[in-house]
Amino acid sequence: MIPKRFFVTGAKATSPVSKLNAFDLALKNAGIAQCNLVQVSSILPPGCKEEKLSKLPAGSIVFSVVARMDGDEGATIGAGVSWTWEKQRRFGIVAESHGHFNEKSLEKILARKIDEMAEIRDIRIDSPKSKVEAMCVPRASFGCVFAALVFCP
Repeated sequence: MIPKRFFVTGAKATSPVSKLNAFDLALKNAGIAQCNLVQVSSILPPGCKEEKLSKLPAGSIVFSVVARMDGDEGATIGAGVSWTWEKQRRFGIVAESHGHFNEKSLEKILARKIDEMAEIRDIRIDSPKSKVEAMCVPRASFGCVFAALVFCP
């Protein structure tokens, strides 16, 4: 299976009940709560087109490069993905990162990861794009931040 299309999404959410419920709400906020995510690594196939968020049928199994961070009250949490193409567009690369980071820190980390991935492959790349989510988890809550590059079925 070689995907022909992808989109990028992300969101953040909190729950007074659990980290799982915060994650569930983050998926809803990201527009993909009704999908079954299968985590994959970090290569965009040639000719794969980026598009806006697609409404996928409930129960769809979708392959995704996922970044997720959960946290308890008071924690700063962040997650993000970054993607770019090799200059001749033979393929693209995707990096993900998560941790106790704000948005600015995540952007820097993702840029370093993409640069090293290009260096490992000995390729020149276009300017990367990124999607990051970060938050300080409010009192008496659990939090989740989530970002994903989703391949369309």
